Amino acid sequence: MNFRALSALGLACAALLTGCATDHAAAAKGPSRPTRPSTPSPAAPTAAATTAARPLFHRAPELDPDEILAGRLGPTTGSASFAYTEGRKGDTLILAVRCQGRGEVEVAVRPVHVAFPLSCPADRADTVYHQVRITGTAPSGTASVQAPATVRWSMTIGRTRD
Repeated sequence: MNFRALSALGLACAALLTGCATDHAAAAKGPSRPTRPSTPSPAAPTAAATTAARPLFHRAPELDPDEILAGRLGPTTGSASFAYTEGRKGDTLILAVRCQGRGEVEVAVRPVHVAFPLSCPADRADTVYHQVRITGTAPSGTASVQAPATVRWSMTIGRTRD
């Protein structure tokens, strides 16, 4: 089975077992709301002009104040991996990925066996949040993103205590 099929299967299983949300705060507090794209400042050139020359974001996604940072990788192009710290049994793992640039990235988080594709727009920076409920112990792990050099991305992993 190829990585794309495994990614789709992993995401479907995670969604079925734990549920996903496009906005992690909304998932915990009520109906979901659409993701908010990052936008350039009013003085910046138009989005079409900034895409190739200037990135539309400069930091990894932020967590809510009551969430615990487990790992973060700032703006990156191409493929990369980074580690995240362990948590406690019953934690909810928060995966926040921001990307910009024409292309698709593949996100994989181990050892929780979560994987999903993400299409990145060329003209804006989008942030997507997923929540994964951990039923057993919450070990440390590695997040990997496979991305073409045309895509700029960043990722934050956090935990909530239930």
